[in-house]
Amino acid sequence: MHDRFRRVAVSVACAALLGAACPVAGQPLDEDIEPFEDTAVTAGDYDPLEGMDPDGRIPRPEMPADLPNPERWRYIPEGRIKPGNIFQRLLVTSFVIPLIFVESDVGAGGGIALTDIDFRQQRRREFAGVFLSYTTRGQQSYRIAWRRWLHHREHPGGGVLQEERSFLRAGGGYSKSLTRRFFGLGPHSQESDETSFSDELSAFYLGIERALPRPGDDWVLGLGVRGEHHHLSKGEVSGEPSTQAFYPQLFDEAQDASLGWLELGVAWDTRDSQRNPYRGTRIAVLAEGAVLQRKGKTGGRFTLEASHVIPVPGLLHDGGDPGEEHPPTDTLALGLFSLATAGSLPFFDLPSLGGDRLLRGFIAGRWRDRSSWTAASEYRFWVIPRGFRITDSIRVERLGLAFFYEIGAVAPDWPDIFTTRIRQSYGVSFRASLERAAPFRVDLGFSEDGMQVNAAFGLSF
Repeated sequence: MHDRFRRVAVSVACAALLGAACPVAGQPLDEDIEPFEDTAVTAGDYDPLEGMDPDGRIPRPEMPADLPNPERWRYIPEGRIKPGNIFQRLLVTSFVIPLIFVESDVGAGGGIALTDIDFRQQRRREFAGVFLSYTTRGQQSYRIAWRRWLHHREHPGGGVLQEERSFLRAGGGYSKSLTRRFFGLGPHSQESDETSFSDELSAFYLGIERALPRPGDDWVLGLGVRGEHHHLSKGEVSGEPSTQAFYPQLFDEAQDASLGWLELGVAWDTRDSQRNPYRGTRIAVLAEGAVLQRKGKTGGRFTLEASHVIPVPGLLHDGGDPGEEHPPTDTLALGLFSLATAGSLPFFDLPSLGGDRLLRGFIAGRWRDRSSWTAASEYRFWVIPRGFRITDSIRVERLGLAFFYEIGAVAPDWPDIFTTRIRQSYGVSFRASLERAAPFRVDLGFSEDGMQVNAAFGLSF
């Protein structure tokens, strides 16, 4: 049985990184959107409750008449835009998270995650993050991430309005992971089939995601490029054999893989928020082509996903009122996801189930093959709907829970996913948010393999 708990601190850092490192990007600001104006106040003028009620409720202001799709814009009150340098804004719009962990397979280690959601003091228009870690046995990670929202304008009454759907994104870095796990391919692999390998990765990405034809419209187009180089070696998981010894052909084909990816995604999205939706539907298709590979090989992945979020009566609260920017809302969320592949891809890039997103009761990569599908459901509810204040300018907006149930399967060919054995997982998730765009969760998932703990920023679907 794996030690399910000792990797939680590392998982938090990785979740923060992955949540900020998906390839996407954007285009120049539309002419019908007002350009950024520097209206920042001085530190002496700052009022942490400006635009907010004392209990944290944010009254939604009247939207400008020329704003397209006003229900799709997030209002950020002046009290959430603290002036000053990165240290003066600490725990309001800048965050320094120290990481300390001990694991027998990678040694004792530490690191730091430094994030700034008001990077360059652009009135909450840019995000930047730096994530660093190192252990006594040489596991290490150095990564950066950046995002800039394309549609962003000042509200006449103070604060800013931001459209979530359109943004630029870029980043990259270097990491050396000593304990990646591989259980073989197919739906019948056993937990006892576990092997491990080390992965030394250098990568970069950039791209665009944009609502079309106007800001906030239902259609969203994403374009991206990504480059990565993997150097594989013997794994460091105690008591487990090396992947190289048990799967020599798969390992040798992937050992020094260099891949250049092109990505194209199209989504029809009626949800009221991209990162924490309370209602609406999303249907998306994503094509990823590894068009540059060693020895002239090519391959691709194709993803189809659909999700629907339904608001339900509040279990432990009254649901707030329609006049607030972010009323506490309980929801039932349903999701369906399917991945298929074509051509040649290294084994670690094949569809997989397990980890912090799909089939959370299993370890990351527990099930892997050339095709997969997953169906998921979550009942999400807020336990403390108004949160609590930590200091005059720092508060936790709300705390909640979610119960989830998931089923899924992998198969060597896409038609076979309908006849192969189905796996299931279920569990409970603890939720916290400083604001709507920044949910954090810790999932306790259960399956036939036991219990798995995952920590991540953002929802799983």
